[in-house]
Amino acid sequence: MPCRLAARAAAQRRENEGWGRVGGRTVRKVCLSELQQVVGGVLCGTGLCPGSQAACQTERYDRVHIDRRPFIFNFVLVAVLLAVFGGGERASAQCAAADINNNGVVDGTDLTWLLSAWGSNNADADIDGSGVVGGSDLTALLASWGPCVPGVPAWATLLEAAPNPNVVTSSTLRAAITATGLAWRVKDTATQIEFVLIPPGTFNMGCSASQQYGCYSTENPVHQVTLTNAFYLGRYEVTQAQWQARMGWNPSQFYSASTQVSQDQVPQRPVERVSWNWIQGFLSQTGMRLPTEAEWEYAYRAGTTTAFHGYTGQLSGTNADNLLGNIAWFYSNANSQTRPVGGKLGNGFGLHDMSGNVREWVNDWWSDYSADAQTNPQGPSSGTYRVLRGGSWGYYSDGCRASYRISGFPDYLYNYIGFRAARTP
Repeated sequence: MPCRLAARAAAQRRENEGWGRVGGRTVRKVCLSELQQVVGGVLCGTGLCPGSQAACQTERYDRVHIDRRPFIFNFVLVAVLLAVFGGGERASAQCAAADINNNGVVDGTDLTWLLSAWGSNNADADIDGSGVVGGSDLTALLASWGPCVPGVPAWATLLEAAPNPNVVTSSTLRAAITATGLAWRVKDTATQIEFVLIPPGTFNMGCSASQQYGCYSTENPVHQVTLTNAFYLGRYEVTQAQWQARMGWNPSQFYSASTQVSQDQVPQRPVERVSWNWIQGFLSQTGMRLPTEAEWEYAYRAGTTTAFHGYTGQLSGTNADNLLGNIAWFYSNANSQTRPVGGKLGNGFGLHDMSGNVREWVNDWWSDYSADAQTNPQGPSSGTYRVLRGGSWGYYSDGCRASYRISGFPDYLYNYIGFRAARTP
């Protein structure tokens, strides 16, 4: 009997001190003011600072329970946090980072994930990038609670907020796009040019030989490149209609109908016979830019390492030259002319005609590669030649490979040269 009385007395003391039993576990009751302190970053070690029991008694909120072990919250807490922080939509990179499972909503699943990783260096749950999952990550997650709405640049009109899994088939690439907090597919409101988002990433730039063709010396050495900033890249090459609408004239040689291209489709052929110098006028009027050479190759590859980028049926890419016709208009199938953009299968980012139709100017001055790892390379500050990337209607499959590159004077005008625009978010 004395033992029972002592046990009851101890239990009563614990109850008075704010402790109790929930689901067979010893837990501590925590009031709303204490939760707000936690979210504000007021932490005592890895646990909660005891709050004022008197304050808890006077608050108009029910007590909720927190496990005595640090931050293993039960479902009642989730409901209270929702009530405190609301469930409004968020449009920010922080919201995207807090959406740990990348489903477009910051909710209890993300909270559970974060709490299970508490105190570790789990990269998914480390929202603030500090190297340790802790109070600031919890604060960021709660501040982002609710649906995440990808941001749309001021110059753009939204087409698709989240990457379409039928287009961006790689879950890794979809997650990288979502993590930017930016919309995947937009169009430039002024010009109606369509763009897709290319997320930051790291890749090996340089030589990708095909089954028929080895690499040229200009494609070596292979070197690691890291791009730290997301950017938008035109889903298609700039068309004759888009150029003429802005510039008032059409320099293209292929401006007429043919047996393969009807008159109504001619404006959708890529603009060609445009020099690098002429393009600068178009870019300055539209707020656009040319991609760097590194951005272009990274976007072409879309996570693949093969000679030719992936597509439906060959998601990992291919080195087979005889399959190039699935993604490119080139010497063997173009019948010596350009074709309307988007007629071939796109790559893992949703980009079309990267391998063919017309070669594309990029921003860099020409230079040989270095073996050194680089971050956001821009090319040399001056030079004689500019860089051209991608295949064209007049080239064999060797010139359509991911790593193939050539140079040209900035004032070159050829009927196999056009461009693809980029935009900074």
